[in-house]
Order: sequence, then structure tokens, then C-alpha cells
Amino acid sequence: MQEENTDYKKLLTEVIKKQIVVLGPDITLTKARNVKGLTIENDGTVSQMSGNPQELIQELINQFVQLSGQIVEKTMEPLLANYHLKENRKISNSIETGPSNPGAGS
Repeated sequence: MQEENTDYKKLLTEVIKKQIVVLGPDITLTKARNVKGLTIENDGTVSQMSGNPQELIQELINQFVQLSGQIVEKTMEPLLANYHLKENRKISNSIETGPSNPGAGS
């Protein structure tokens, strides 16, 4: 379980650092720190996490999807494909469809 948590921290950190490149550190860290259960250092490293890792990943991605939609979708797909964590398929599908928002259409 500890090893899996380390993998989740690495994934979360990579997501944040990738967004720092795209959006800049101020916006990225502000959005990432909106996710309850994550402690994030100024360089984007996730130093602590508490709660369900899948939910934390989903909430983090939702923060960025709300902000920049398809840009995030395209940057996250290859990153998530590199990790073989439980239920990544569910997360990837959520990225493709966006956060649940009844009535929102393309």
C-alpha cells in the first residue's frame, strides 16, 4: 500500500508540474491547492496526501479541466497512460468527457 501511495504522489506531482509548464506556477499552485487532502510544495511536489487517491487525482484534474478544458485533456492523456494504477481507465474516460455537468453540451 505504501508503494502504491508513493506512485500516486508521483503521478499527482507530475500532473502539477506539467501544468506549471502550461499555465505557470501561480495559477497551477492555486488550483492544485484547492484540492483538500493534498499538501503541495512551491515547486509542485506533492509532499502529503490524505484520502482516496483516485478521488484526489480526479479532483485535481477537474480543477484544471474547469480552467482550460482541452489543453489539459491533451497533456494528461499520455501522462496517465504511463501509469498502470488501478482505475486509470475511469480517470481517462472522465478527462475525455469532462467533469459531470448535466446540461453542458459541446
